[in-house]
This record gives sequence, C-alpha cells and structure tokens, in this order.
Amino acid sequence: MSASTAIGMVSQSLRRLLIGEMRLTPAVAVTILAPDETGGERRINLFLYRLQENEFLKNQDWQPRLTAPNQLVPPPLSLNLFYLMMAYAPNDSQAGNAAAHEILGEALRVFYENPIIPRTYLVDGLRSAREQFKIMLQPLDMNELSSVWGTFNRPMRPCLLYTVQTAQIDKQPAAERALAPRVRSIGVPDVRAPYNPPVVETMTPISGPAGTVITFSGQYLTGWNVYIDSSGVPLVDGQEIAGDRFTMTMPAIAPPGLYELRVDIAHLYRRVFFFEVR
Repeated sequence: MSASTAIGMVSQSLRRLLIGEMRLTPAVAVTILAPDETGGERRINLFLYRLQENEFLKNQDWQPRLTAPNQLVPPPLSLNLFYLMMAYAPNDSQAGNAAAHEILGEALRVFYENPIIPRTYLVDGLRSAREQFKIMLQPLDMNELSSVWGTFNRPMRPCLLYTVQTAQIDKQPAAERALAPRVRSIGVPDVRAPYNPPVVETMTPISGPAGTVITFSGQYLTGWNVYIDSSGVPLVDGQEIAGDRFTMTMPAIAPPGLYELRVDIAHLYRRVFFFEVR
C-alpha cells in the first residue's frame, strides 16, 4: 500500500525503468509531459491521460498493516493508470518518422521484457508497497486517441497505450483501528477434569425368550441419556443412566429371531449388539 503520492511515484518508476533499460545510441531522453509540451528532439514520452478505479479490488476487507500486524487499516483506493507512450525524433526528408519508430520499438521491448516494474527501478516510496505494478499493453481506441490529440491541437504521433495495475492510495491514519486481541493467555492450560467419553462394553445375556431383561455395562455412563432401537423401533428413549450399567426389556411380543440392538449414549457413543429371541 502506498501514500497519496503513489501515482507520481509510479510515473517516475516507469521513467527510471526506460532510462535504465533502453539501449539506443545515442541515448534518448525520457520525459513525463503532455503532448503539447516540448522536452527535446529525441525522446520517449509518457503521458498519464486517464485514471480508473480497479473494479476487482474495490470491495476488499480491512487488513492488517504490513508494518504493524496488530493494526487494522481500511482497504486502499486501487487505481489503474492509463499512459500514452509517444516517440519524438526529427523527421528525415526520405525516411520520415523512422527514427521515432525505432525509439518507440526500443521502449516497447523494455516494457515487454519487464511486465512488472523491477524493484530496483521503484522509487523509495514504493519499495515497501504490498502490491506489484504490472505493465500491460492495451489496444488503442482510435476515437479516444483522436479526442486526446484533438484536445491539444497537435498532429498525431506514433504512440502506444499502456495500463499499469495497480496503484493504491491509503486512507489517513485516523481511519485505522486496533485488531481485537485473539490470544488471552499463553502457556499450558490447567485441566482439572479431563473428559472421559461414555463407553458400553458388554451386554448380558445374549439370548433368551421374549420379555428378557438385558443388562448393558460400561464406563463413564452416569448422567448420560441412553437411546436403544431395533430396526427403527425405539425400545429405550432417553432414559438417564445411574451408575455404569443400565437395562432394557425385550418386548414380550417379539417373535423368535436375531435382533440388532442399536445403543446410543447421548449421541456421543454408538454401538450395535445382537440378541437372539428363542
């Protein structure tokens, strides 16, 4: 994230990139001027003609400050910067604008080989920024281009349109707020009553006539509610257990056969037993 001067810093960083990477002889100047301003006969010029809010980053949530993780800052204003890159050179009586085309082509190579502004060319105010600065060549809208040049009443020159994403501008520090504390104590908690889940271990007897009383035994059962069903028919529905055993009675009308008894202790522990009615 960056200060309110980020837009100018991005322009300066683009200029430093072109100066540092262009390999023309003799070297050409790099300027940041409007099309109607003069800056030398041989030069490449960057003209910032439009700003637009980045629609994909406008709804970001609050986030920790990079240099102070316990401080929340509101989302920055994220901007896309639109530049016209124009080449200037004296016209030749035979070759015309060929020299300007050479300059434009060399600048095009630099931006193509450096789609993200390298950190070495960023001005000091941007080196701590969280965002990267992507340079993207865009198609030219001839109607928009004609309007730009017509505004300055200048003849149209060879130019390219670039978008730089994304310059971010922070809100003032008064909009910040402290991050709510998440850790209230550090160390090993003092656990005085370890949790022992209920367990059913045995069922007796495993067979008998209809109406037999069946006893289930286990550990840590006291106080829990027990549910028992067979083929979806409830036989015990929420009976509270006292001690480490409980009972149920097979229905007196149960015909002979093998019955699946599903035992559920408070929905924490489940086990299946089989009882044969003789």
